Amino acid sequence: MILINLLPHREERRRQRKLAFFWGLGLSAVAGLAAVGVGYTVLQGMTEAQGLRNEYLSSEIKRLDNQIKDIATLRSEIDALKARQKAVEDLQTDRNTSVYLLNELVKQTPEGVYLTSIRQTGLVVQIQGVAQTNERVSEFLRNTLYNSKWLEKPELVEIKASNVATANKEQRRLYDFSMKVSIKRVQGPDAAASGIPVKAAPAKSS
Repeated sequence: MILINLLPHREERRRQRKLAFFWGLGLSAVAGLAAVGVGYTVLQGMTEAQGLRNEYLSSEIKRLDNQIKDIATLRSEIDALKARQKAVEDLQTDRNTSVYLLNELVKQTPEGVYLTSIRQTGLVVQIQGVAQTNERVSEFLRNTLYNSKWLEKPELVEIKASNVATANKEQRRLYDFSMKVSIKRVQGPDAAASGIPVKAAPAKSS
């Protein structure tokens, strides 16, 4: 027996293809939305994680800033303590400077030279005196330059001849002179006690 299909099979096939197309389109849309949702979720998670990291970094930066301020304050306090310590050491050192100065001037002043005025300003000493000859003044300068461990940088400011009456009413020719010399500062009280001077920056005027 022969069966003949009288139904419109072409329309049925076309309808199935159209239905399959719409199903495929719907599934693609759903897959796309799912992918977008997953991507959004991942990006949101990454954003939140980065935000947490940023907050952590900000808090650490603030903590470090506070530590830096504390360190700067501590350094300033240390510098102030060092300055005070140095001032105390300088005072202890300068306390004996005048004694060493007078003792050194006695040792380095040659015969025929008489000191009439000694004035100290910081580490600079201004000396005025009278000498029998120019050579005596030169010898005094050489002694303070080469032979003294406490005096340095002697500088002759002025020298002039003058006539002075002696006890016998005779006129004697003398030389009034003025000079400057620097004092070598001792380094700390121990060095002062041992009498070992070193070069240093000038101290405050006294």
